[in-house]
Amino acid sequence: MKVTGTAHMVGDHIDTDAIIPARFLVTTDTQVLGENCMEGLEAGWVKRVKKNDVIVAGENFGCGSSREHAPISILGAGIPVVVAKSFARIFYRNGFNMGLVLLEVGDDIDKIKDTDQIEVDTVNGEIRNLTTGAVITCSAVPPFMQEILDAGGLVDYAKRKLS
Repeated sequence: MKVTGTAHMVGDHIDTDAIIPARFLVTTDTQVLGENCMEGLEAGWVKRVKKNDVIVAGENFGCGSSREHAPISILGAGIPVVVAKSFARIFYRNGFNMGLVLLEVGDDIDKIKDTDQIEVDTVNGEIRNLTTGAVITCSAVPPFMQEILDAGGLVDYAKRKLS
């Protein structure tokens, strides 16, 4: 998968309560959750996001409570990929299970700034900063994980396998 969009920088230790505050957990509707994505970080944050933009985060993105609503809200905001220095372990797994691509790039995260235009190639493990020309390499999404993503998440993947 290739995605081209604007980088939206967030800091270190962004927890799931910042991604989608508890007051919005009364639904699993992707659109409703997406309309409130990052509301715990900044009111109205999602209003500057366009389809296929990318969240770019520091370390430990997705820490805190284990809630599937967090990656669903990111997808609902039209963001198919999060690039981070590092991810919280449970969020990492939940993200893929919900169909959200997560790429960990370590200290190379510093090669991307807020509002840079970036191109993310998940198959080849490459992120191109179209604004600066910088190229970041990371691990490509493994084929078995790509199958889960292609199915739209783990539940749909399991349904396909069982049918």
